[in-house]
Amino acid sequence: MGKTPSAKTRKAPDTSAEAPGEFASALIDAKIRDLADWRGATLARLRQFMHEAVPDVVEEVKWMGVPVWSHAGILCTGEAYKQAVKMTFARGASLPDPQGLFNSSLEGNTRRAIDLHEGEAINEAALKALFRAAAEFNGLQAAQKKAKSRVPVKMGS
Repeated sequence: MGKTPSAKTRKAPDTSAEAPGEFASALIDAKIRDLADWRGATLARLRQFMHEAVPDVVEEVKWMGVPVWSHAGILCTGEAYKQAVKMTFARGASLPDPQGLFNSSLEGNTRRAIDLHEGEAINEAALKALFRAAAEFNGLQAAQKKAKSRVPVKMGS
């Protein structure tokens, strides 16, 4: 009989690869269920708001199980920590935030985040507007890249 591998030698499932579509949605469902506290409920509400604001958003799971919402590129991630649920917007520094939702990762030139703590109210309308702005920004960036790739290149002289 073979020995059962110890916890140290057992290979963990590879969750670092991208998990798109229905499989990713199922993984996100499981993550929310596993949290089973205010963080799971908060992440579920944020996810619902995302789907309401950007109906054709794509759910992915990357970086060892992090929920990711994409639309022509990454919109934001949703991470649960002991004291906060963090939504990090990939291009948050380029987005309008008239309601001042961004309260974390403010020092960088690219990302911005929203840390939500237990019992905090969520400004649903402002968050949905931010989700839509992120999707619009990604769409414009994708269109600009596509337009640049169509520019004819002169060959020779």
